Amino acid sequence: MTFQNGLAMAVPLKQGGYSKIRVIIYTMISGLTTGLGAIFGAVIGNISKEMIGVSLGFAAGAMLYITACEIIPESNSMYKGRISKLGNILGVLIGMLLI
Repeated sequence: MTFQNGLAMAVPLKQGGYSKIRVIIYTMISGLTTGLGAIFGAVIGNISKEMIGVSLGFAAGAMLYITACEIIPESNSMYKGRISKLGNILGVLIGMLLI
């Protein structure tokens, strides 16, 4: 999964005209946060099961915020028809069924 994330960052940077060394450095710096987050999660997770629940709740809230405040308005502004609204509603319904 990390390899795909690195490619997702490196390819647009390279296409944007950055040099190879700069692309490698920027991709490595962005990958450091994943390792630091894993270490932090391991330390917090060993404290108690309640902390795991709080951490997972925080992560879920952050994902909902990004979806509600960034992705949905962007899709509605890009595609003026009903298809984006229908896709958003179907996505929520399918997500509810998966629980």
